[in-house]
Amino acid sequence: MITIDIDASRATMAQRTGTERYSYEVIAALDRIAPVEVKFRLYINGGRERLPPLSERALVRDIRLPRLWTHLRLGPVSWLARPRVLFVPAHVVPLLHPPTVVTIHDVGFRVFPEAHTARRRLELELTTRWSLCAARHVIAVSQATKRDLVNWYGVHPDRITVAHLGLSTTFAPPDDPRCVSAVRARYGLRRPYLLYIGTVQPRKNLVRVIEALAVALAAGYDLDLVIAGKRGWLSEPIEQRARELGVADRVRFTGYVADADLPALLAGALAFVFPSLYEGFGIPVLEAMACGAPVITSTISSLPEVAGDAALLVDPLDTNAIAATIMRLHDHDDLRADLRRRGFARVRQFTWEACAQRTLEVLLAV
Repeated sequence: MITIDIDASRATMAQRTGTERYSYEVIAALDRIAPVEVKFRLYINGGRERLPPLSERALVRDIRLPRLWTHLRLGPVSWLARPRVLFVPAHVVPLLHPPTVVTIHDVGFRVFPEAHTARRRLELELTTRWSLCAARHVIAVSQATKRDLVNWYGVHPDRITVAHLGLSTTFAPPDDPRCVSAVRARYGLRRPYLLYIGTVQPRKNLVRVIEALAVALAAGYDLDLVIAGKRGWLSEPIEQRARELGVADRVRFTGYVADADLPALLAGALAFVFPSLYEGFGIPVLEAMACGAPVITSTISSLPEVAGDAALLVDPLDTNAIAATIMRLHDHDDLRADLRRRGFARVRQFTWEACAQRTLEVLLAV
């Protein structure tokens, strides 16, 4: 038997954003696709009930500790257990560790240091450098992230394998159109709306999205903007900009939206607007496509790599270009229909099974 240890702590989070969703999905897919001679030991810090359904070969060990869990519990316990490899799906390798493979999702703190506190920047810089140094091999979620690790940290390209993220099967247009109407009613959405989903923070470029909305409203377009996601560092200036432009009544900050509501919210949108200034992968683009939302996204970082020819790409620094693209999409039913068709085809190229297979190949080769 081959034993692979996994840090499953992020998979047990009650509210899953990017890295937590990745951890949950890749663990579930590894369990589905691995050969019978492979078994898994999953280490968690509470929250066992939030793990995905797993087979009998996956042993779950709850080694909870309130603070410094990674270094004081995960590392020593896994090192003593002597697995073939420890897989860390989200950034931080324990100080004491067996042979380890780590997934690095992005280095956004290097691109937008102002979006983090000084303490958080230092923490991210130190843990990223340590993880890149300590790991036997690194998984990057996109070619863009791989380039960043090579260019900014000097990691040899041969030590990095790209494994694109997959897409959960829960993201699909609702079978019953009444679901869309019900969600629109729940959030008070009576007009056509643009939608953003993700953490509310500066690098998501939401100030320019709000400014583009103001341009469209001034041109006579009757639209709302829905910003769905928890507030992050420096979110207040984003809300303040809506007030300054006099469009606060057209911008809805919903906070975190439950997973069950996301497909209908996406399916009902005029467009999913995601002109982010930096993304390690940008899975919301695929989620939107899978639900039938036409997508507007950026020409930079990983986003063209993910979107392919199934989205409208804009210069994220050009507010007028964002506004013009919104208005163009509003005016052309055939363009929206074409983007929906392309989006449905595009998302079929990204599966968690493919991500897990690429990951497993790395785990068995180190």
